[in-house]
Amino acid sequence: MLAVLLLALGGAPAAAAAADTGTGKVLGGKMSSHPDWFKESFLDIAEDVDEAADAGRHVILFLEMNGCPYCFKMIEENFKGSDYSDWLRERFDVIALNVRGDREVAMDAETMLSEKALAEALGVRYTPTVIFLSQANEPVARVNGYRNVPEFKQVLDYVDAQAYQSQTLAEYLDAQKAETAAATGAYAFREHALIREATDVGDLSAIDGPLLLLFEDTACVACDALHDGHLKAPEVAEALAPYTVVRVDALSDAGLTGPDGQSTTGRQLAEALGIEYRPALVLMDGPTGGKDEIARIESMLYRYHFVGLLEYVGLGKYRDFPDGPFDYIDDKTARLTAAGEDVSISDE
Repeated sequence: MLAVLLLALGGAPAAAAAADTGTGKVLGGKMSSHPDWFKESFLDIAEDVDEAADAGRHVILFLEMNGCPYCFKMIEENFKGSDYSDWLRERFDVIALNVRGDREVAMDAETMLSEKALAEALGVRYTPTVIFLSQANEPVARVNGYRNVPEFKQVLDYVDAQAYQSQTLAEYLDAQKAETAAATGAYAFREHALIREATDVGDLSAIDGPLLLLFEDTACVACDALHDGHLKAPEVAEALAPYTVVRVDALSDAGLTGPDGQSTTGRQLAEALGIEYRPALVLMDGPTGGKDEIARIESMLYRYHFVGLLEYVGLGKYRDFPDGPFDYIDDKTARLTAAGEDVSISDE
């Protein structure tokens, strides 16, 4: 079972709520209070899945961390405050796991790990990470980080309808977005001084230095918020300076040369990289002629973490902190607070 989880889920950049250190303070951490209908599990997940399947439900593993503002936001907005909260309660059994916890979790008869060891095995780098299990105890969908109310509902619908039996989550979401675009109008790509178009660049493997691939499409419902928010901020512009920023239309069939030097299209490149959500920012580095993905941003991040991930690759910090971007961000936070600066990890 563990091998299947690793193959199916892979790794992706936990939005850590760092502890107070030094003389400065870390601000913005928020403690979540679970709805009383979250399942009080004995952490025998196979048994939980069987019980849910008998009732026609699915199991959700909600991997969180104490003080995580994204976990707080998702619980308050999606699980408690959404117009589908009652439906979610009826259709899913939600089991909360602490990515730094020591409770023993039995995924099946052969796989028993502590919460933190399981989170590491699953490549959890964002919190919350939400993993959906089929009624056969197989992972069928994953959300890395916060997802807003309507977009999370689409993932819930995908799992509840067992659409995973016939199509990938990316295919399902693309169809849903196309319907939304048809009803509300297509998203128009926004101009930005730092953004180049993939069709104009042509050969992405010829880029010198760090490369940021910004995946958008004409059905993107969150792209305006990215442009009106982070991409207008001076500190983001500074963090983007080392990059060549290239926009890739994830639905385009126009030819280009990918970061690996192979012929591809925007659509094929998005599929090859497993891009399910737009906007997605894939941060790459490596020699000219072959870039490697170092990290990606595929969910809402507050400004401090957004800039930190850009710095992690753009400044080459991944070489000093190879285990993940939030090791670098925690180190940065410790240095700032030791110097007497307060650090806000939330924009709210």
